[in-house]
Amino acid sequence: MIAAQAIHAAVAENLPEAVDHLCRLMAFPSLSGQEHEAMLHLEQVFSDLGLTVERVPMRPDLLRDPDYSSPIPGLAMEGRFNLRVVCPGRSARKIILNAHVDVVPLAEGMAWGSRREGETIFGRGACDDKGPLITLWLVAATLTRAGVEPPCEIVLHLVNEEENGGNGSLQMIRHGERADACIVMEPTEGRVFSSIRGAVWFRIDFRGQAGHSGQPGVTRSALTMAREAMTALEDYHRRLLAESAGLPLFEAYPNPMPLTFGRLEAGNWPAAAPQHARLEGVLGFLPNRTRDQVCAELRAALLDAGQLKADDFELGFTYRHDCSMLDPEHFLARDLVQAARQAGYDSRIDAMTASCDAWFYNNQLSIPTVVFGPGSLRWAHTREEQIAIPEIARAAEAILLSILNSTGLQDDA
Repeated sequence: MIAAQAIHAAVAENLPEAVDHLCRLMAFPSLSGQEHEAMLHLEQVFSDLGLTVERVPMRPDLLRDPDYSSPIPGLAMEGRFNLRVVCPGRSARKIILNAHVDVVPLAEGMAWGSRREGETIFGRGACDDKGPLITLWLVAATLTRAGVEPPCEIVLHLVNEEENGGNGSLQMIRHGERADACIVMEPTEGRVFSSIRGAVWFRIDFRGQAGHSGQPGVTRSALTMAREAMTALEDYHRRLLAESAGLPLFEAYPNPMPLTFGRLEAGNWPAAAPQHARLEGVLGFLPNRTRDQVCAELRAALLDAGQLKADDFELGFTYRHDCSMLDPEHFLARDLVQAARQAGYDSRIDAMTASCDAWFYNNQLSIPTVVFGPGSLRWAHTREEQIAIPEIARAAEAILLSILNSTGLQDDA
């Protein structure tokens, strides 16, 4: 057993450098598909710790993978890579720690970079996900500089393209990896998410009949069709939400699986019915459904409403994530909650009302996976995105304590 006080002191010693690395990383405009310079920077930062750092290329054949997400068309793969960083341990047991370097676009009034106010860092990526990613640097730096050999190998997956569907993590699991546990780093306020909802991103193209506003009965507005589709999908969401009520860990949230309409494009003149319209959005869902079931039910909902026919629209899915579920009594969840409490969090097992990359590891590789990290989802993607510096330290301490004192990662586990 490693004393919590010793871990606390070692983390505190490396924290100022971690903050510096975070601020430097936030200066990179690492939108999905534009992470290359940030990855080169991270490659150097982790190599400076004396760790093995491997480039895992984003291969062009990933574009043909059935789980590839494509809300951003035309992203090139050539020359781009994820990073796989290895902290050696005493045994062949292994834990993966995953974090992503890409961020969503700036909100109005924002600029690339960071600003510090007291003990809080503001700026795009602060909590989603560069703060959690630098927490992993703090974990690695604490281990290597203190000369502590963990009971298991620790493998970091630093990935591209989480924000547009998880293609970086998809590349990592297709690269091949086996492990005893995995923590996906996202802002959780120190809670441990063992249940993560799924999501599908949809794109609907409508085909109407263009014409002058003075020709009623001749024209059919594709924009009106999109409005009818929105009503049909809202009705479906209400039914699905009612059918999903009471599921463990999600029951505390009034709407843990929201429907969001994010984009609508149609028309080029106020007095003309548009022939084409495109509607894009996302629907969350809970473990009583699979992604394939939701995709089929979305299509049926559009047709069953009676306003639209099959020839009126083309429905596609640019992102399809299943839910990720782990028994809350699994050693990974149990040990991490205990360690987070030791580190100063008011931690508990909870459900994540957003989707992330956990399902790749948990569902496709059968690696027990939870989501954990510093920061809060309430600030992610907002104009006031932020992270508290003490939270970065607490999260690093929690991860270190959970691994070093784990009941499931020891040599004799």
